[in-house]
Amino acid sequence: MSTALSALIWWLIPIAALLGVLGYVLWVTKFQAKFQNDTNRSMTQFQRFQSSFREKPESDAAVIAERLTPNA
Repeated sequence: MSTALSALIWWLIPIAALLGVLGYVLWVTKFQAKFQNDTNRSMTQFQRFQSSFREKPESDAAVIAERLTPNA
């Protein structure tokens, strides 16, 4: 490998790392909040969806238990 190519590689690696760090900092400061809000909204909707299944069997079980108990 020539010395010119070796020097070019030693310049390109730190430049690529610097661009990666700047891109990450930009993403964290500008765009991460938007993605977190979307995620929180989706998680809230999913938890509501799950809780609808948890509530329904309990109320159905109470109705079934009332029907099965003999009236005294």
